[in-house]
Amino acid sequence: MPTVVTFGEIMMRLSTPGHTRFSQSPTLEITFGGGEANVATSLALCDIDAGFVTKLPKNDWGNRTIASLRGHGVNVSGIVQGDGRMGVYFVESGAGPRASRVIYDRADSAISLIQPGEIDWQKVFAGAKWFHWTGITPALGGHCVGETRAACEAAKAAGCTVSVDLNYRKKLWTRDEAKAAMTELMPFVDVCIANEEDAESVFGIKGADVETGEIDRGRYIDVARQLTEKFGFTKVAITLRESISASRNGWSAMLFSDDDAVFSRRYDIDIVDRVGGGDSFAAGLIYSQLHDMPKQKAIDWAVAASALKHTIPGDANLVGVDEIATLAGGDASGRVQR
Repeated sequence: MPTVVTFGEIMMRLSTPGHTRFSQSPTLEITFGGGEANVATSLALCDIDAGFVTKLPKNDWGNRTIASLRGHGVNVSGIVQGDGRMGVYFVESGAGPRASRVIYDRADSAISLIQPGEIDWQKVFAGAKWFHWTGITPALGGHCVGETRAACEAAKAAGCTVSVDLNYRKKLWTRDEAKAAMTELMPFVDVCIANEEDAESVFGIKGADVETGEIDRGRYIDVARQLTEKFGFTKVAITLRESISASRNGWSAMLFSDDDAVFSRRYDIDIVDRVGGGDSFAAGLIYSQLHDMPKQKAIDWAVAASALKHTIPGDANLVGVDEIATLAGGDASGRVQR
């Protein structure tokens, strides 16, 4: 079985071509994406044996989704198929002052109808070293909270490191619902990935202003310290996005462990597609930990990987180790590679 296992929903993504609007485009481009699937894909493309677990409909769309994942090298042996439909989301890419828009159509998707016992979690985690999930999965309703817990229990029993991206989605559940469910799941988590907004939305944790020349940095360190003290995480990574416009963002991150924080290089990104940017960061961080990178190198690697993703259409970060290493090493020239 895979070295890294992820669990969550993958949906059909229907995107307007280029920067056209929903109201004007006569066609939509089909790809597939979802937080945990994006992480597995990124890792597989970096030569990590990564597997994705979900439930898909037993029809042509479910089969095409599996084929797409398999084509990127993702282990799909943990996927089950059955009742329910394919979740869908629509993406309109913004530009300049016009924000991107996402419309979800995921009610009664196959994973939301998952039943206890459909997935053999002990088999899934045989030989695995790492388990990753996001706050989206338990928010999908039905037995998804229970199945996320069952996965976490099996992962810990198998000796896996467990990571979570908090990923609060207000369209899926309320803050109170998120806090109750996620608090119960945090004892299984070793590595927490978040941004400041998610930490406040899910756990009510807000950074205090620090009277230094680097107020923001101090606040992020405070958030990470509070999360660590409350839940006992070994590491907390916080992404730092500066939204200048829909087309341009500042992008960096912080890694906190052993009461010490390091910050990555900051990238000014001309955005092609920011969907999946956080997932590519999570994948880069997991990759760095599997390779025992020192703290500074680890956060630089994760941010470089995610900076590249912002330049690629679709959910998946279609880059490999050499490209990430080049950017993490300081070459951001964008010159033609011959």
